[in-house]
Amino acid sequence: MTTTLLNRVSIFHKLIDERFRSHRLRAQRAAGLCGFIVADLLFVYRYLVNHIWSWDLLAVILTTVVVKLGLISWYSLNE
Repeated sequence: MTTTLLNRVSIFHKLIDERFRSHRLRAQRAAGLCGFIVADLLFVYRYLVNHIWSWDLLAVILTTVVVKLGLISWYSLNE
């Protein structure tokens, strides 16, 4: 019989419930999406206005896309 740390420590179980976890998950998802959109808009702005490729922002955008698609593939294959 396995028990998690949350079930063994009663104070954490009372403070952290499923609603807290779902709110935290939604907040992290929204923050990640907003960060991606800001990086994308800043990359396009720098390219259109200054005619400069911002390689650091492009790396952030591509990393976000690769991680997102990788996690979608992982979860769909292992579920």
